[in-house]
Amino acid sequence: MKKLLLAIPFCLSASVMAAGAPVGIVIHGGAGTIDRSKMTEEQRQDYEATLTKAVNQGYELLAAGGSSLDAVTLAVTVLEDSPLFNAGKGAVYTWDENHELDAAIMTGQDRNAGAVASVTNVKNPILLARAVMEKSDHVMLTGIGAEQFAAAQQLELVDNSYFNTEFRYEALKKAKQARQKLPQQATVEVDPGWKMGTVGAVAIDNTGNLAAATSTGGMTAKRWGRVGDVPVIGAGNFADNSSCAVSGTGHGEYFIRYNVASDICARVKYQGKTAATAANEVITELLQVGGTGGVIVVDNKGELSWAFNTQGMYRAKRNYAGTVVEIFATETEKAGN
Repeated sequence: MKKLLLAIPFCLSASVMAAGAPVGIVIHGGAGTIDRSKMTEEQRQDYEATLTKAVNQGYELLAAGGSSLDAVTLAVTVLEDSPLFNAGKGAVYTWDENHELDAAIMTGQDRNAGAVASVTNVKNPILLARAVMEKSDHVMLTGIGAEQFAAAQQLELVDNSYFNTEFRYEALKKAKQARQKLPQQATVEVDPGWKMGTVGAVAIDNTGNLAAATSTGGMTAKRWGRVGDVPVIGAGNFADNSSCAVSGTGHGEYFIRYNVASDICARVKYQGKTAATAANEVITELLQVGGTGGVIVVDNKGELSWAFNTQGMYRAKRNYAGTVVEIFATETEKAGN
């Protein structure tokens, strides 16, 4: 069996633009066992087209003077509306054959944040997370209460069947079949066919403000109201203008236990490391304890980076130098390990 890739950093330094801070955005659509041999050219083109659409719309908003908060919201909404990713429309199934969605958003200027967990009828959970941040006194709302707040904010509500997709249902059936062979004590996290498809975006605007947004359907066949890292501020999502903004994707239990997103920013802030170095260190250390996944990062100088310890990560970035969209590890990235 081919050994999994070590943490793979990508970094592009942004120079100071003539007016204001450099603007840039990085997005992801999940990391995991992305098998090149099992992806058709048509599927690859679909993924790349959606990633391109999301990153370009976010960047164009930034280039027109828009805020990083608006840019990450827009980019994540585009990804939530696609059935390709495990967020919004393409959310995975729970054990009980429905969908429970989580999301979080944070702005680096004042470290204000909003998060929602286990919502079942909100078309775009990232919009609800932002509403929690901007229109409530709270940071996190869950379940029925979050849905009641969504209705009060007049956000678009849908039947839970809106999130149904055939290939996610097939994944659920395979997960259930696999679990039937395990001891009854087996934890809910066990899922041999698990693929991570959480989506996220981080950005810097021309005022130097950072923002991060992340959205997910969670883990295939999850039970008992399981909530992962995405809505846990500092685990799967974090932004602080004094350091960086991070959005993560991967095995949520590990991202919570090791406080992945805020750990990266802390290493930038207190140890003086570059965002790319900090991300690479944390994701490498995560693999050493059994955690798989990846992160995207933008620092307060406009430097864009990512790192992952899996075979691939759906990812894209755009700044003054242009757009890059990738799914698998590039030859250059492989050579760096």
